[in-house]
Parts: sequence; structure tokens; C-alpha cells
Amino acid sequence: MTTYSHSRVSTYENCPYQYKLHYIDKIEVDVPTTIEPFMGDMVHQSLEDLYKRKKFKQRISKETLIKFYRDLWEKEYSDDILIVKEGLDATNYKKMGEKFLSDYYDRMHPFEQITILGLETQDRMTLSDGNQWHVRIDKLGCDDKGNYYVCDYKTNSRMKDQEEADSDRQLAMYSIWVKDKFKDVKSVKLIWHMLAFNKDAVSERTDAQLKELQENVINTIKEIEKATKEGNFPRKQSGLCDYCVYKEQCPSFKHEFDIDKLETIKEFKKDEGVQLVDEFSDIKTKLTELKEKEDEFKEKLIKYAKQFGIDIVYGSNKKCSVKEFDRIVLPEDDEKKAKFIKLMKDLGVYEECSMICYPRLSSKIIKGEIKGEIRDAVDIVKDFRLSLSKRKGDGEE
Repeated sequence: MTTYSHSRVSTYENCPYQYKLHYIDKIEVDVPTTIEPFMGDMVHQSLEDLYKRKKFKQRISKETLIKFYRDLWEKEYSDDILIVKEGLDATNYKKMGEKFLSDYYDRMHPFEQITILGLETQDRMTLSDGNQWHVRIDKLGCDDKGNYYVCDYKTNSRMKDQEEADSDRQLAMYSIWVKDKFKDVKSVKLIWHMLAFNKDAVSERTDAQLKELQENVINTIKEIEKATKEGNFPRKQSGLCDYCVYKEQCPSFKHEFDIDKLETIKEFKKDEGVQLVDEFSDIKTKLTELKEKEDEFKEKLIKYAKQFGIDIVYGSNKKCSVKEFDRIVLPEDDEKKAKFIKLMKDLGVYEECSMICYPRLSSKIIKGEIKGEIRDAVDIVKDFRLSLSKRKGDGEE
């Protein structure tokens, strides 16, 4: 059985192809460390040290906490850590981390709210399908009333709202592990310490919600295992692609990386792919312009025919018939549409007059939403769909 985790499942949900590269092909890439996760790691380690000191009854003054953080920063920081945001440097982030720690210290001192059971707790739990789930908790604690606390430190610059907290999968899955491991559990509180705001986001799940969550996770795992068996990992493009470490290996971006490496405009213009797309774009533009012209001339011909009371207009070599006819417009409102379909069925004309919605049927069969004899009755073949969009970086989207 495989060991899954929140990050592993999230990777598949965000992009199955990225999942393949990372977990199946295990492609190694040189990923530059950025300042935000580095600062977050320094803060995490400092708070871990704080609670370790408390456990052994050592002095835990704010000065001690900040000194540990500064010393750790000096030891671990290197100039190759990437700072993306303009106008900021390492000192800005270092001071930001210090403020997070100082605010947390003032709010939580003397740190007697809960009994600490574990720091950076790591374990595995067995899901009902037999697979393993990786458990990693920043801070685990309890009180003397049977309340347990699964705590996570966040250095995000955006506050987690209640809806996000109540729908979060990561800590909720950990609460299943807590309830299984500690038999005196009366409740499990999920707490995100939002350090940038010196506030907490808190959530709690019922047993029914946790059962549904685990079922959803297991269904996603089944989907992952099916994709792994079939080797089917489609690419899913989104805003997350800009942060993907496998972007250069992705077929959706590989050509972009290849042409960006070309040193001259002449080399760029000679690239066969560039030439094909440019010509295709020109053709599509001309077709669009021609379609607009066609619609414009249709309107002019209709107006001309109406003006002179004729239904055929003659040209030098061809003639154009302009015939007026009636057509029905089906209701678009869902309620009215349902009523209309019912009326057709009552009159016994629905089967005769209805048509298969090919795009919708195709989507449902390919996604596996329709199975059995219907799926077996059709052939699934590979096809291509071409679409044009603007490249980013040139004032385009």
C-alpha cells in the first residue's frame, strides 16, 4: 500500500501531470529556495525550540526566543535564496519573522493554555482502504477536559477565513488520527496560528464530517491509482503553473523555454513552431474578419430585399436568395425548459424531436460518469483541438 499525504493528493488535484513527474517519474529539479518559506522555516524551528525549553523547565524569555531565531537565521541564510518581491531584502523578512515571534510570545505567554503532547509530530494512520496517510503536526496538545488541539503555524500574508478553516482537509485528517490514538478525546480543535495577524483560525469537525472527508480522500486515491495504472495524467493549466518547478519539462511550456533560450530575433523567427503559430494566427484572424464581413453583408442584403420587396438579388455571375422563415427559440430558463420538455413527453414527441447533446455525452463518458453498455457501445479515439491565446509577458494574457 502507498503512503499518501495532503500535499501528495493536492498535487494530483492541482495537476495530474505534475503528480506524475514528482511521484511516479521522480524527476529531480534544482529548485531555488525562496525567502518566504525560508523565513517560515526559521519561525517554525524557533517556536519548536521555545516549547522544548518549556518542557525541560528552561527559561523561555522573549529575548531568548528572538536570539535563537537570529542565530539560526545567520547560520542558515545564504545569498542564493531567492527574493522575488521588488523593494524587499533579506533584512525585511528577518524583521518580519522577529515580529511574528514577538507577537506570538506576548499573546501566548506563559504558554500554559494546553499540555504539549508533541512537536513536529510525525506518524502514519491506516485509511479504511488500507492505504497509509502521513501525519505531521506542528504542535499537538490537550487540556484536562479531554479537548485536543491540532495546531499549525502559518506565516501567510493572507488571513484564513472561517469558510477556509471549515473546509481544510489537512488538519481535519489529522483529527481522525488523534481520535484513534487518544481514547479520552471529547473534542479535537483545529487551530491555525496566523502569525502575520497575531490571530487564530479555529475549526472543529463532527464524526459524520470526518467520515465523509475520509471517503472523499479514498475516492481521490482511487482516481490516482486508476490514473497510475492506465498511465493517464492529463495536464491541468492554471495560475499555479507559474510556480511549478517542472514547468520546463511540461509539454505545455517546453517550447516556450526552448525559444526563450534563442539568442537572436532572427533565430526566434526561424523557429518552425513560431512560424506555424504565426501563420495559423493570421489565418484565424482573417477568418474572423471574413465572418464579420459575411454577417455584415447578410444584413445589407436582407435590408435591400425588404426595401424593394424581392426575395432574390442578382449579381454578375451569381444570385442570392433571401427567404424569410419562422424559427422557434427554445426557453433558456431551467424551470421553463423542464416544463417544455415535460410537455413534449406528454405529447409523445420528445423521442422523435430530441437530439443527443454530443459534447455533454462525450464529457460524461470520457470522465467515467457514464459506464457500462453505453460506454462499451462507443469508440474512444484520440483527436486534437487547436485554440489560440496570447502569450504572457508582452502585455498579453
